Amino acid sequence: MKSPHRVVIIGGGFAGLNCAKSLANDDRFEVTLIDRQNHHLFQPLLYQVATASLSAVEIARSLRAILGEAKNVSVILDKVTSLDDSNRKVITENGSYSYDSLVLATGARTSYFGKDEWAKHTHGLKNLEDSRRIRHQVLNALERAERSDDREERKRLMTVAIIGGGPTGVELAGAFSDLVQRALKSDYRRIDVHDFRIVLIQSGDRLLKHFANDHSQYTLERLQKLGVEVILGPRVDDVEEGYLHLNNGQEIEAETLIWAAGVAASSLTGCLDCPRDRGGRIEVEPSLAVPGHPHVFAAGDLVKLTDPDGMDVPGLAPAAMQMGKHVAKVLREDLRLQETRYADRYLTLRPAFRYRDKGIMAIIGKNAAVAQAKKLKLKGFPAWLAWLFIHLAFLVGFRNKLAVLLSWAFSYLFDKPAARVFSIAEDNDRGKEISLVSVTKR
Repeated sequence: MKSPHRVVIIGGGFAGLNCAKSLANDDRFEVTLIDRQNHHLFQPLLYQVATASLSAVEIARSLRAILGEAKNVSVILDKVTSLDDSNRKVITENGSYSYDSLVLATGARTSYFGKDEWAKHTHGLKNLEDSRRIRHQVLNALERAERSDDREERKRLMTVAIIGGGPTGVELAGAFSDLVQRALKSDYRRIDVHDFRIVLIQSGDRLLKHFANDHSQYTLERLQKLGVEVILGPRVDDVEEGYLHLNNGQEIEAETLIWAAGVAASSLTGCLDCPRDRGGRIEVEPSLAVPGHPHVFAAGDLVKLTDPDGMDVPGLAPAAMQMGKHVAKVLREDLRLQETRYADRYLTLRPAFRYRDKGIMAIIGKNAAVAQAKKLKLKGFPAWLAWLFIHLAFLVGFRNKLAVLLSWAFSYLFDKPAARVFSIAEDNDRGKEISLVSVTKR
């Protein structure tokens, strides 16, 4: 009996998970999914964990639970350190895994545009720990402001600066405004939460540059109405602990600095000799194979590709899901062609990936959002409703869908977010307060 085709998938995000699910229970394949985390994370809602609207467990689900019925799929919790494609091996911290085909779906990381030293002074937002740290930082700063008698210290503690005017920055700014102006307005006795300052900095001339101009203008006006201070034009020139320096000479003092300005591909792409763009994304072939490595595929945020229809594939969840499914389709087609008269040239017959544009959207606080898909454009309350239903539909697992729906309903009706608890422990080595894992709901 012929041995099954060994497929190793690195990354359990939208691309890797959908590839594994598409190959599930196909006896021709033996699939190993490796991830440094044991869960699939619904990243589009990560900002709601950071702003206390949702708890971590509501947007994450165990990879083993998702793939429990897939008898030919093994899940490995490990960190990949290098790739040896000449011997077709994936090297991890705890061993190595051989493959016939490899799927890279490791996602993106925060990019500081060559200023990596800024990372120690700012918070990115790429995983659950990032979101917990931001939530801890903001809520703990409010507690410190409540007990402070120094007016200048209160002002600093009650300032959040967000660098980047894309969807993540806009959604964070709107959610923080809702959190403080609506949910926390009656919780404090010594501070006025209306003094909470949210600064959103965008180096370009408008927010949400990938949206239509009227949507960008609507977003700007909506955020300003929510009390967000929007700075357009200047770029960040330097970052210090608690300070931003802009290239127009302006300085911003803030207890919480959040970096939402750029992304780069996982550093693992550097293990392969292949063309990459400035952000490290792999310039893949139309089939999503890596040039020069026909048995290695890339999918998700680490891919740079213009499909045959001329569409630049964006770094969005729907695109990653489609790419994961396409790689599975190519693998199945490869096996089929290898058993036909086309076996000697099956690599040249691989189907090209075509992106089906599902549109883009961003939420701007309670009851407001912008959305566009081809000629359809929505803004305000209709776009907000569409945003809610679409994100619920993409969540993995009925329990997560129900939990998020109930949390949203409670927050909407009572203006009380469900995940405002954070834990504090004393770090004896540094003498600082640090965040612990907390999923307790109020």
